Amino acid sequence: MSTDEPIPAVRRIRAGTIAAAVRGYYGSSEFKALAKSTQAVYRGVLDRFVDKHGDGPIASLQPKHINKLIDEMANTPSAASNFRKRLKAVMDYAVSAGMRADNPVVVAKRVKLKTTGHRTWTEEDIAAFRRCWPVGTPLRLAMEVLLHTGLRRSDAVRLGWTHLTKDGFVITTQKSQGHVELCIPVHRELARYIADCPKDGPAFIETKNGRARSEKAFSSWISGAAKEAGLPPKSSPHGLRKAACRRLAETQCSALEIMSITGHTDIREIERYCRAAARKRLAATAMAKLQSGFDIKLPNPPEELGKSDDNLLKSLVAKDDWRSRQDSNLQPAE
Repeated sequence: MSTDEPIPAVRRIRAGTIAAAVRGYYGSSEFKALAKSTQAVYRGVLDRFVDKHGDGPIASLQPKHINKLIDEMANTPSAASNFRKRLKAVMDYAVSAGMRADNPVVVAKRVKLKTTGHRTWTEEDIAAFRRCWPVGTPLRLAMEVLLHTGLRRSDAVRLGWTHLTKDGFVITTQKSQGHVELCIPVHRELARYIADCPKDGPAFIETKNGRARSEKAFSSWISGAAKEAGLPPKSSPHGLRKAACRRLAETQCSALEIMSITGHTDIREIERYCRAAARKRLAATAMAKLQSGFDIKLPNPPEELGKSDDNLLKSLVAKDDWRSRQDSNLQPAE
């Protein structure tokens, strides 16, 4: 380094401050258990908070202060919700380290989000993507890997021959708390797609240069291909993971069975897919019962009920035209 270049200032962190609590959290086992990519995201949120408020005493932080910070982010509710979650983790650490007696985030206001998260791919989306990207293209392979494993993008880009065993793909997830080890049986359709992948490659999903794809670039790659295939906006890799969950639920897999494939650790997330699939299935069953079991003979059925759908529609249109002509005849002359 040239002697003319300025030496970056080192922030002095005083004990008992918010900055000290955040630094302590970064050194905790809870934070270190997170994937490196997740740590980077969390640091981005918390470092910005420390830049503004790091010199304040951690013991004096009250719910009203947190509420004010959340209100200042009212125009970006997703960011506000994310900030609240990250701050709660820091305050949990502060309590465990004896820096304060309680966690003020617990009683602070919650952020109401009007979003369902990443958009789930439909069967029509999947078919359109397949039409646009035929068998043999890297994008088609990537989509099939996501769809038939239910993996997160961070795990899908790592999946390769080294993970294959006689029981299926054995891979330890990066983002789940505790790094869940999964054993995913190989779907016969996916087996066809990976059959020609190089045995010495770093992963099934590679770049043109034979390198593994980065997690961030992978998302842009899939989203761009989805747009080119005519899919709606926000059709992301995570939406394919959600489609895998939906498919499993629609084949009447239990929540625990689905979690064994996808690596989810919160059963509430998966139960939403199960409930949605059950509603769809039960609605179809209920309507079938209604059509076959509710056959009451009407004493004086309208003549339209004896006609076919096409004839009924024509009859209703004809009556509509007749009424219109009658109404115009009743109009007073000018």
